[in-house]
Parts: sequence; C-alpha cells; structure tokens
Amino acid sequence: MTTFDVLNPATGAVIDSVPDTTADQAAAQVDAAQAAFEQWRATAPRHRAEVLMAAHRAMLDDADHLADLMVAENGKSRADAAAEVKYAAEFFRWYAEEAVRAPGQYTEAPAGGVRNVVTRHPVGVSVLITPWNFPAAMATRKIAPALAAGCTVLVKPAGETPLTALRIVELLIGAGVPADAVQVATTSSSSRVVSAWLADERVRKLSFTGSTPVGRTLLAQCAERVVNTSMELGGNAPFIVTADADVDAAVEGAMVAKFRNSGQACTAANRFYVHADVAEEFIAAFGAKIEALQVGDPAAGADVGPVIHAKAAAGIRGMIDDAVAAGARIAHQAAAPAGEGLDLEAFVAPTLLADVPADAAILGEEIFGPVAPVVVYTDEDQMIARANESEVGLSSYVYSGDLKHAMQIGERLEAGMVGINRGAVSDPSAPFGGVKQAGIGREGGAFGIEEFTEPQYLSVDWS
Repeated sequence: MTTFDVLNPATGAVIDSVPDTTADQAAAQVDAAQAAFEQWRATAPRHRAEVLMAAHRAMLDDADHLADLMVAENGKSRADAAAEVKYAAEFFRWYAEEAVRAPGQYTEAPAGGVRNVVTRHPVGVSVLITPWNFPAAMATRKIAPALAAGCTVLVKPAGETPLTALRIVELLIGAGVPADAVQVATTSSSSRVVSAWLADERVRKLSFTGSTPVGRTLLAQCAERVVNTSMELGGNAPFIVTADADVDAAVEGAMVAKFRNSGQACTAANRFYVHADVAEEFIAAFGAKIEALQVGDPAAGADVGPVIHAKAAAGIRGMIDDAVAAGARIAHQAAAPAGEGLDLEAFVAPTLLADVPADAAILGEEIFGPVAPVVVYTDEDQMIARANESEVGLSSYVYSGDLKHAMQIGERLEAGMVGINRGAVSDPSAPFGGVKQAGIGREGGAFGIEEFTEPQYLSVDWS
C-alpha cells in the first residue's frame, strides 16, 4: 500500500502517514457506497437522527483528541481548534433534528380534480470535498445533512489535513453509521480520486468547499454528466466601520473576523473600510491588539500559529510587499516567532497596513492570512461600490452605532452573509453561502438538507 506523509506546518515534522488512494480503489468505494445507499435511504428518519445524535455526543467526548489533531496538522491555535470541535459537532445535532422533518406538500390543483403530492428523496451517492482550513467543521457541515437526508457519502479531505476527517468517520461508524455509507479517500492527488468518482454515473452529487478557480474546474467536469452540485468558494469580505460605530466593539469584532485561524478562512475580513472620523482611533486600537498577539507554535499556546505551509506564507509576504510598494505602510505588526524547532518560513507576523490606496491589488485578492489592509473613506456610496467590486460575494461585516443604518448598508452589499455588529457569521442553524462567484447553494439550516434531496411530484387523479 502506498502512503504519503502528513506534516506539522509549525515544525515541518511528520505526524503520520496515510493511504494514498488509487483510482481503482476510488472506483471500488463507489460500488460500496451505492450498495449502502439502498439500505441507508430505507432506514427510518428517526433512526438516522438517533445515529447523528450519538455522533454529536461522540465528538464532544473526543474533543481534546480532535483538537490536538487539528493543532498538529493544521497549525491553528488550541483555542481555535477547541472552538471548531464544538461548532463541528453541532452540525450532527442540528441535522439529527432536521432528519425527522423532511418537507412535503399536498395541494389541490387550481383546476380541480387533481391532487398534487410533493415529496423529497435523497439525491444518492454524494462526493464531499473539504478544505484544509477547517478540517472538522467543513466535513461535518456536509456529512451531517447528507446522512440525515438518506444519502451515502464519499469524503475527500485535503491532503494537508486528512487525520481529522479520518477520526470523525471513525466516530460516525462507532455511532452506528454503516461503514460503507461514509467512506474517506486520503490522497496526494485530488484529481485522480475525484475524477474516478465523478466519472461514475452512480455518483449523483458533488459538494465542494475550496477556491473559486478549482470550483470552476469541477463545475466544468460535473457539466459532462449534469451532476447536482453545491459550491462554497472564495471570499473577499469587506469589514465596514461607520463614523458612529462603537470603535472598541469594532476592534473586538475585527480581531475575530481577521485573525481566527491565522486569517485562513473564506469568511475572513479581507478589506477594512473605516470612516475618516474614527480611522485614527480604530487603527491605533486595532494595532495595539495586533501587536499583543503571540505568534509561534500553537502546541505551546501561541495565539497565532503558522499558515498552512511556507509557499502560502511567501505569497502573503509578497502581497504585503506589493501593497507597501503601492503606497501602504506597515502601521502595526506582531513580533515574528522565535524558537528552535519551528519552520519559520511558514509563519507570517500579523500585520495592519494603513494608508492603503483604494485601488491597491491586495484589496482584490483573497489574502488568506493574518494581514489587515485599512482603507479610509468619507463617501459611503463610493465605499459600498468598492466593496461590491469583487467577483466573489461570500461574507461582509458592518459596524455602526445606528442599527437601521447598518441594516441599510448590509442590504446594499453583494454578499450571501452579513455580520451586523459582530465579527462572525457562521451558525449551523443558518444558511451559509455566497453570491456571484462565491458559490452555488447553501449549507447549514433547513437549506443544508435540501441540497442533498430532490423533489418528486405525484399528480393524483381525484375524479
């Protein structure tokens, strides 16, 4: 059996080795998933709900182990990892409750004599592709609704962070999910495995979280067989602070929206638009918080760990350099990490950029790292127009002392999610997703389970 190594991004050390799935093995997984589908779809919704509730309890019981895995393979802080486990487990509980509430409809046709009966059926074998930045939450946000709907799943975690997904699947099987109904393919070649899956006509669904360019490629591949798709793609979130905002609250929200998971989140605040009346105060307070961050090995308790690897870090540092060359200045920066045993090339010191030109290239890119570029504005209409220039519209944030004003701005933003006076938008009970090239469909809430079902309409002669 061929394997590949999983590395700790903070140190570069090998954590473990996992199987490198071949195309033939991936094809065999579809065989097993299709056979399991016939059984799982016929399982009573109440039983599926009880299994998912058992998985919720199992994840919480295993919380310390799962958090340790994420700290090791992802490099996120222990606090971020612990919070992610709780958030990820909540999807099992939420969809345990949704599993027994499948929507349906019974109506009389307007012309009379006919009854319309609408039911929903599981879509079938579903391919779930998850990213490395939230290896637990991105897995459960897809697995939970799919299993609740009666689908079987093939999970392809990121090659950088497969250990968390493997453990979650172990917990699911222990909770009562049939082994063939929830399978994982770890691989050093995503295209090899995913192509083998999508070529099989029995695969009826693809749910992908990742970059917009990869999403476009997968959509083209799915178009060949018209595969049902859900896409959660890139983000470029504006974080807006109005003249009457509570600056202290805005700074606290900015710390969450920007530096959670070292800034490696599709929902991360990517561009800060701050009104001139409060800009100096905001930059000083935000900068002080940034400078106080401890950067280093997350296993030793650091606030901010590495980014996923040295190549990503080099790209982020290049964005900082380009912004400075365009006229921005590094106003505040945390101390770079020090200490033996660390891969220092994988770390980026949290940075606040001030005096950023409104047309700077960094504002049009998804930074995916701990860098906060601040643009000062005076004209609100112009600011909103700039906020909407991005081709992706996933999340946005608005801080204002006037709730009506904040809501008015929020409704003008081209984004699927808007945080009003808060620096986080994700919740298992709410629809997560974006507009424009940020994706297709929604995860979470009642919307999430619908993504894994298809309606069927029965026209009944009542004469």
